Amino acid sequence: MKKITSAIIALLLILLGLNSMFVVSEGHSALVLQFGRIVQTDYQPGLHFKLPLLQQVIHFDKRILSLDAPPERYFTSEKKSVNVDFYVKWRIVDNAMYYRATGGDQLQAAQRLTPIVKDALRFEFNARTLPDLISGGRKDITERVRAQTDLSARKNLGIAVVDVRIKRIDLPNEVSESVYKRMRAERLQLANELRYTGQEAAAKIRADADRQAQVLKADANRDAAKVKGEGDAQAAAIYAHSYNQDPEFFAFYGSLVAYQKSLEDGRGVLVLKPDSAFLRYFNDPSPKK
Repeated sequence: MKKITSAIIALLLILLGLNSMFVVSEGHSALVLQFGRIVQTDYQPGLHFKLPLLQQVIHFDKRILSLDAPPERYFTSEKKSVNVDFYVKWRIVDNAMYYRATGGDQLQAAQRLTPIVKDALRFEFNARTLPDLISGGRKDITERVRAQTDLSARKNLGIAVVDVRIKRIDLPNEVSESVYKRMRAERLQLANELRYTGQEAAAKIRADADRQAQVLKADANRDAAKVKGEGDAQAAAIYAHSYNQDPEFFAFYGSLVAYQKSLEDGRGVLVLKPDSAFLRYFNDPSPKK
């Protein structure tokens, strides 16, 4: 009987010893409660001790957590609605405050953090026009929303907001159609401006090319006329020199050329007197002294 009692006592001591120890794993932290009251917070990873049976350990994930909220509709400054899909990265920075605000429940923390982020987004979207959102004001919005929500979440939930990102901004169908029409009109106007600018530039290039061609042609005609004139002058000089050396032979050669041109097609008919000067060398080819 004494052995059984001793064994039971030993077992109870072992259980009490095991219950007095707890381990915080890497990436987590813990706090200790005693009768529902926080005794100590921010236990770091490692082996720790507590009062067995009287104290309770609550573990917290200290890594960065994600909140992926469903799309929400917001209105711009000109009262046009947009559907915004966003997500939030957050982590626990104050175990005691986080436990008091959420009871250590991550789902409840996300439910309390969501309206804080949505209110900040609503304020930012209400202050901007739709063209501003479309043209790239998303980064500025997320930075301002992160700063605002981080301040509020730290103060009320013991949470630090690490990042806020807008995944997508969708326009309702009726708004999308009007925006697309305006974008098409703007692009068409830009295309027309580019087309007109190109046509104007092409016309200037063609006019300049035509002018240069006319100048080149005029210069070429001038040079050709000059060369031709010089050649005619040289030919006349040669003819005159030849004529002065032997006028009779020159007259004879000129007559042969005239005969060739008059009779080269073989179908010409000439009606002349027998004593015509044109037939001089036909009747008597000997030179006249």
